[in-house]
Amino acid sequence: MFRQKIFDFRLKRLSDGKVYPVGVPGSVLQTLQENGVIPDPYVGDNEKYALEVMEEDFEYEALFDCDSSVFAAERKELVFEGIDTLGDVYLNGEVILKARNMHRTYRADVTELIREKDNVLKIHFYSPLKFIREAYNECECDGSEDAMEGFVHLRKAHYMFGWDWGPRIPDAGLFREVTLEGAGGARICDVRVHQEHAEGRVDLTLFIDDEKAGGCTSCGEAVNGRFIGDITYEVTLTDPFGAEVYVGEYKKGSAIRVDNPMLWWPNGFGEQNLYTLRVVQKTGDSVTDEAAKRIGLRTLTVTRKKDEWGESFSHCVNGVDVFAMGADYIPEDNLPGRMNTERTRKLLADCRAANFNSIRVWGGGFFPGDGFYDICDELGLMVWQDLMFACGVYNLTDEFEDNIHEGIRDNLTRIRDHACLALICGNNEMEMFVKEGLWVKTHRQRADYIKMYEYLFPKWVAEYAPDAVYWPSSPSSGGSFDAPNDENRGDVHYWSVWHDNKPFTEYRKHFFRYLSEFGFQALPSVRTLESVITNKEDFNLFSYNMEKHQRNKSANSKIMQYMQATFKYPTEFDALVYASQLLSGEAIKYGVEHFRRNRGRCMGTLYWQLNDCWPVISWASVDYFGRWKALHYFAKRFFAPVLLSCQETSMVSEGIEINSEKTSFTPAIKLNVSNETMKDKELLVEWELRDSRGKEISSDIYGIETGGSFEVTVPALSAVWLSEKHLPGIDIYSDYVSFRAIEDGRVISEGSVLFVPAKYFGFEDPCLAVEAVSDKELKVTAGSFAKNVEIRNENDDLVLSDNFFDMNPGERVVEVVRGDVTGLRVRSVYDIR
Repeated sequence: MFRQKIFDFRLKRLSDGKVYPVGVPGSVLQTLQENGVIPDPYVGDNEKYALEVMEEDFEYEALFDCDSSVFAAERKELVFEGIDTLGDVYLNGEVILKARNMHRTYRADVTELIREKDNVLKIHFYSPLKFIREAYNECECDGSEDAMEGFVHLRKAHYMFGWDWGPRIPDAGLFREVTLEGAGGARICDVRVHQEHAEGRVDLTLFIDDEKAGGCTSCGEAVNGRFIGDITYEVTLTDPFGAEVYVGEYKKGSAIRVDNPMLWWPNGFGEQNLYTLRVVQKTGDSVTDEAAKRIGLRTLTVTRKKDEWGESFSHCVNGVDVFAMGADYIPEDNLPGRMNTERTRKLLADCRAANFNSIRVWGGGFFPGDGFYDICDELGLMVWQDLMFACGVYNLTDEFEDNIHEGIRDNLTRIRDHACLALICGNNEMEMFVKEGLWVKTHRQRADYIKMYEYLFPKWVAEYAPDAVYWPSSPSSGGSFDAPNDENRGDVHYWSVWHDNKPFTEYRKHFFRYLSEFGFQALPSVRTLESVITNKEDFNLFSYNMEKHQRNKSANSKIMQYMQATFKYPTEFDALVYASQLLSGEAIKYGVEHFRRNRGRCMGTLYWQLNDCWPVISWASVDYFGRWKALHYFAKRFFAPVLLSCQETSMVSEGIEINSEKTSFTPAIKLNVSNETMKDKELLVEWELRDSRGKEISSDIYGIETGGSFEVTVPALSAVWLSEKHLPGIDIYSDYVSFRAIEDGRVISEGSVLFVPAKYFGFEDPCLAVEAVSDKELKVTAGSFAKNVEIRNENDDLVLSDNFFDMNPGERVVEVVRGDVTGLRVRSVYDIR
């Protein structure tokens, strides 16, 4: 197989005939912005200019010569890995394909059309805005009110038409590579690997889909008048260290035996061992093609068993039920041509750094590229993969069915053998909303839902990815509109904290089996906002341009409502950003710690959301520029393999207002250790009651136990409660509890707890100071108790080993992961005023 990339394209704006060089990957809007035709669509309200130009049609054109090796091949194909979306493709004046699906890989046989010199490749891109308007006028299919009317009619990433965290910027172009391939008498279309696990061994069976010139797949016959002979396959399997495990000719139906296999495990459970499988195709003595892929030897299923609470739901890896810890991933940019593997690797490495073992690919975007799944394999991130259907009702015509079938086939065959693939899910939130009648206008639309997600999709998954787990919707209890958001079965989306304005304490009333969506918004860094809001007067939470970068209706007021319940009013915008990020971290921490304390009943927490597609106020824990918000540091602590957490009895947990009739309660703490590792843990747990200066309080002061230390054994894959400690008579407005878990002399988990909202606590000025010990270490000192210590640099892009942490008086050293150490600043909750 010979390959030649086609990348030297020009973009023609058909309305005025002007031509611009365009990159591949790239897009119309990216090119127009780079050439000054439109302003940056992310700045201010500039997206309106992007929308205006997307009413037009555009043309890509490439002039190229065919490489001699490709031209000499018996069969030539043009391969388009990503066409967005409505494109008629011409080669040398002839139509070779009509693209109508962004979620596809298109292949066109151009053997009879290609020339050795002076080839002309053109793609005519039609306006997606005109298409969805016309389609909606013909058939009213509705969806998310945050997206543009008619978006469901086009097999294009839905988020491009707007979401409650994204702009309305539906782009067009070639967002992945274009390749000219030359093949000999045969080629490998696909290799699927089936694994059979037994004690001390794994047997691999290969299913090789081959193709001969002319499309014939039977051996030893004439094709287009030529006899090409029998096809054979030589297979090499090497282990993670490069040693050959198997070398030889592979016969259909035979098994490759791997003794003493090195298994693949998710992050935190073992190594991410990856074997390399290489398949060489021969016709007679000639090599006609070869294929290679990395595979992880593992089983990955979903455990669903009846129990005392209902039915369990958990990922089961190599026979071990794993508590899923992670977040929901959306596309990394609204202009997909800007996405690349390096950027994705940085984001996913930040997930592993925050102790993730899972990630959910949300169904309103597009399937990530191969690099995404390769990186998840390497980092041990289990992937919950939504198919690309979200928050809408679809018109299942024969044409639409064929279109989505091809898209699902292309992507399942591409990703199915990745070790990270944990589950394939039919859609995002459709079962729940269709059951409620939202967006549904006809009986047929409701019937089409069942046909798509409970008949066609499971059938296609069984055909193209037979070893994968299929789940009809998120959330779901298993399908058929049977209580899709039932907290005692399946997965749940829980939004009462946030959308319904419920307090954080509401989480403790629920014991979800697997929570695949829940979240809390926060502002990104001021530096991030400065990239899109250029007028200083707009740095007000309720200004026009600030609200243009807040797509969830009334969300900014929600942030302030929750802030009123927790912190003093921030009088400076920068302090508002800081306080909002603390709210987000505390909210999700409150939920995750509760669910982890109930491991076994609860077995998954994926918060919404991991990342942003543009600079915006959102639920993300990592913003558009890769800056960590407080939530990502909180996640690193609440997703720690071994977590010491506290279920406190406080003014907040008891729902007490300072002016309510009932104001008395007995403060208490109840510590819990969650052990999400494969080993028993021998730990020393310490706790003490301290005053606002951070000084330990003697038991003589209140006549009660005010501290202690004890050894505890926490079995693998369990959560253990420690005895409750009551603290009657303490000064809840100035006393707090500090606690930590120590393993082999090292603190592995720690925290503190207040008994009143932070706004009422009598913080002393901690006189915080920070200095750079070196380029890789910073030292922080505090004269008294400091809550949520944040360390920043001038560019606000530091990533540290820990940040936004609580600190007793003394000093602490943190490591610098990335970012420079110039212009260091430090603050704590004391500074919210």
